[in-house]
Amino acid sequence: MSGLSRQHDRELLDALELHPFEAFSGELWRVTGKGRDALRPSTAGGRWSPPGEFEVLYTSLARAGALAEIGYRLTLEPVWPSRIEHELHRIAARTNTTLRFADLNSLSPLGVNVSRYTSFEYSATQAIAAAAHFLDFDGLIVPSARSAELNLAIFTEKLDVAERLKVEASEPVDWSAWRSQHRRRTAV
Repeated sequence: MSGLSRQHDRELLDALELHPFEAFSGELWRVTGKGRDALRPSTAGGRWSPPGEFEVLYTSLARAGALAEIGYRLTLEPVWPSRIEHELHRIAARTNTTLRFADLNSLSPLGVNVSRYTSFEYSATQAIAAAAHFLDFDGLIVPSARSAELNLAIFTEKLDVAERLKVEASEPVDWSAWRSQHRRRTAV
């Protein structure tokens, strides 16, 4: 992407090199703006993507997780955006060298402050992603900050997207229904 050179923490590189990786094969979910390519990665900085360094395709291993990620962002608006339209995509995916961090406790030894995981403090997670990308892993299975689900952040330049990812179905998101259900869960 930008060809930036980053120095990586040697201890972090060593820890990731020793961490078991897996080949993922299964179903992923992603919410995008209506009409947007479901396989187009993010170039903006995010929890698992240092700004300007490489592209990441953010997905969830569960339908509810994908909705929670975007639903949370929409709840941050002063007024719920009434004209915005989204689509939920089901994607068949295969990766080769994906690191799995199944819970927050597995991220703690790598410098992630688990008590602040839901905040927008991304420096530790971006350092992990940058180091994993540098070591040629193709993605990270990580806990969602917005639900109990796991997410898969895919480093798209590390795999053949056309061969490894396929959108199998897309449907419009009914945010009114999601908000109604979400309010009931939090009200209990």
